[in-house]
Amino acid sequence: MKYILFIILLIQTIFANNDFVKEELPVFQQDPHILLRTQPEDNQFNNSLNYLNEKEVEVIPTSKNLYLSYIEFPKNIYKNQRFEIVLKALITTDEFDTIQTRFVDSKNMNVLNPEQPWMAVDKNSFENRFFFKAYEEDFILPTFQVLLYKNEQLVDLAYLKPKEIRFSKLAKGDNSFSNIIAKDLIINTYKTKQYNNKELLTILDIDATYSNLEDFYLKEFSKDQGISSIEDEYPKQHILYYVVAPIHKKELSFTYFNTTLNRFNTVSIPLKLEDELVSTQTDLNPNNSNFELYKKIALLVVLLLFLILFIWKRRYIYLIVVLILTIVSIIYLMPNKNLIVKKGSLVYILPTNKSTIFYEFKNNRKVEVLTQKNEYIKIMFTDSNLNKIIGWVKEDSFGKN
Repeated sequence: MKYILFIILLIQTIFANNDFVKEELPVFQQDPHILLRTQPEDNQFNNSLNYLNEKEVEVIPTSKNLYLSYIEFPKNIYKNQRFEIVLKALITTDEFDTIQTRFVDSKNMNVLNPEQPWMAVDKNSFENRFFFKAYEEDFILPTFQVLLYKNEQLVDLAYLKPKEIRFSKLAKGDNSFSNIIAKDLIINTYKTKQYNNKELLTILDIDATYSNLEDFYLKEFSKDQGISSIEDEYPKQHILYYVVAPIHKKELSFTYFNTTLNRFNTVSIPLKLEDELVSTQTDLNPNNSNFELYKKIALLVVLLLFLILFIWKRRYIYLIVVLILTIVSIIYLMPNKNLIVKKGSLVYILPTNKSTIFYEFKNNRKVEVLTQKNEYIKIMFTDSNLNKIIGWVKEDSFGKN
């Protein structure tokens, strides 16, 4: 009897219906976004590597070693708001060395950190935080496609369907809305300078958390505004923003949507003229800062102390120290150099390539050199209205003195 059963099993194996196997594949094509769980043959993956992309990878079956799920996702978002989705991957195999994420079939939205690596929570669990921005009401979240590789060979993949998220637009037709949606927003400092006879230039130093500061815009004012610099270490953001306002304007006011309080907050800033232009330092002229003054006083005190010790003890070691401190004091207390800036040179608010240009020299001009940062030099000069102006110029802006 055993031999009869063995012969029957052998015949079934030899004459297995290959067409039946092929007919099973369309089952996986009915919904390509489900988590497929059929163990493929090795050659199925190998043959697919040459044409692997968002469309064709959908027909590749997956094993039971990769499971995807949501940990966090918002139920409601606003236009241009940054929002976060946290995913979990449960991987029940050690036969992989790379996890890759793709985003399939999205619409009217961006993935802000598509290359974010997966972080191990424990031996089999991994998590990832992706940030998105949606721009229109008919946006579509991507289907998440996660692939496992071993020695650059695909060994597994899985899909996770997008969640339904409500979309809303804020402050339609409200010119005071700054486009910002944030958990918190703080104006660190601001300064206003006369830009010309009819306009003022105001610089804002802004911090925000869980925000979209890159979209900051004041609709009430002219197009002569923008971001001078931005530091984006999400969820924290920092920008320096400049705006040109009419000289008769007494206040700069705007609103942003606070997601913690679920309401609009109003920010108001008086447009009060300052003597100097904004810079990255509290005092525009570093030689006039309290810290510099204290350093100079301390240097002179130490010099005086060693001079007294030399007169009292008559030791040459004190004389050597006095001579060294005298040389240092002469160098340190010397007035700033005066150089000639060439005609056509541009003056920047900050020492960066993307900084705002706020002044152009119409003629050669003698300026006082304050300090240097990389290829930029901080200068101070007097304009036609006898106002002291401080800004940054490039090293190649100087001619012969």
